[in-house]
Amino acid sequence: MKNILCFGDSNTYGLRPDNGDRYSSDDRWTGILTKKLGTNDYRIVEEGLCGRTTVFEDNTRIGRNGSLYLPVFLESHYPIDTVVLMLGTNDCKTIYNASATVIGRGIEILLKQIRAYKSDMEIILISPIHLGERVWMKQYDPEFNENSVVTSKELKAVFQKLAEEYDCKFLAASDVAKPSELDQEHMDAEGHRLLAGAIFEKLSA
Repeated sequence: MKNILCFGDSNTYGLRPDNGDRYSSDDRWTGILTKKLGTNDYRIVEEGLCGRTTVFEDNTRIGRNGSLYLPVFLESHYPIDTVVLMLGTNDCKTIYNASATVIGRGIEILLKQIRAYKSDMEIILISPIHLGERVWMKQYDPEFNENSVVTSKELKAVFQKLAEEYDCKFLAASDVAKPSELDQEHMDAEGHRLLAGAIFEKLSA
C-alpha cells in the first residue's frame, strides 16, 4: 500500500465557501482522490489546515507555520511514499507583505525538508488557485488586498521553476479550478472534483 500525504491549507481541508463549514469526505478533493485510487492500494493522509502558510507565523492562530509541522507529519505518518504539497494562498495576506519570490522561498524550505527526510520521495508540487478579484473587500476576506490577487497569479511560474529544480511533478491548480464567487477564495464542489482528477492523472503518470 502506498501512503500519500496531502499537506495544504483550507482548500485541502475542504472549507466550504457557502457556509464556512467543511465539505464531507466524499466532496473534498482528498476524499474524491481516495475513491479514484482505491483504498486497497493507497491511503490518503489528510493534513489540510485553515490559515496554514509555508513559513510565516500567524500570531492570532496557533500552529499555522507549515515548516514547523511538515517534518513531524512525515515521521508520525511513516511510511510516506508521496507528498502532495499545495500552499501559498495564505502567504499572500497583507500582514506578511510577501512577494511571489519570497513565497517561493518558503516553499523551497518545505521541499528541502521533504528531500532531507527521503531524498527520492515522490513530490507533487501544486501552485494554488488564484484569489478572486474581489477577495480583499470587507464582505469577503480583508486580510488580503488588491496586490494579494496579483501575487497569487504569479505563484504558478515560481512554483513551476522550483518543481523543475527539485525534481517534482508540477500542477497548477489555477489551470483546473477557480475560487467560488461566494467568497473569492475557496473552491466549490466542482473545483474539488476537477482538482482531484488532475492530481489523479499526475499520480498515474
